[in-house]
Amino acid sequence: MKIVIANKAHFKYAQIICDTISESAKVRGTGIAKRTPEYIYKKLENGNAVIALDGETFAGFCYIEVWGHEKFVANSGLIVHPDFRQQGLAKKIKKAVFELSVKKFPKAKIFGITTGLAVMKINYELGYEPVTFSELTDDPQFWKGCQTCKNFDILTRTEQQMCLCTGMLYDPTKKQQTSKKVVNGKAFKRLKSIKQQLFLKNKKK
Repeated sequence: MKIVIANKAHFKYAQIICDTISESAKVRGTGIAKRTPEYIYKKLENGNAVIALDGETFAGFCYIEVWGHEKFVANSGLIVHPDFRQQGLAKKIKKAVFELSVKKFPKAKIFGITTGLAVMKINYELGYEPVTFSELTDDPQFWKGCQTCKNFDILTRTEQQMCLCTGMLYDPTKKQQTSKKVVNGKAFKRLKSIKQQLFLKNKKK
């Protein structure tokens, strides 16, 4: 298994990347923004993505999005093919794309939004902290990307302040001590549960 910075040579994997993202959303039953092969091509072409391969077989992927004139970057579209799950690959991919982000955009704040407990844990270990959406980019193009998510109506109703996703941010200007971080799984589960209950309650009103 190898994880490399993606390039044009990986164009042939664009469709399976999109299909894997779509299928994952169906299985999880949670929101995830859809992506087209054309969109993935751009990430591969400019070197803003990492891809995991087992020989020539696609195993996983994650890409970088740049916002606010490089003040913010997001690590998005993290996906692991079903054949390679439960092997710790997601964590390795996340670490690789995080390191690529820090190298290419050393002054940028790195953020992500996710409903996945496993991704929250990985982010936390890398130095991210849970934050409100107001601390993330205000670039309308980023939030436009959420339109294909099944939970977009929640984001709209709260005027882009909250959703089922949790925002997490890495700020390079603050001291990060990732090696000493202890992940409190119960805390993340509680956060996710509270948000789900809150929006279900509001939806009934």
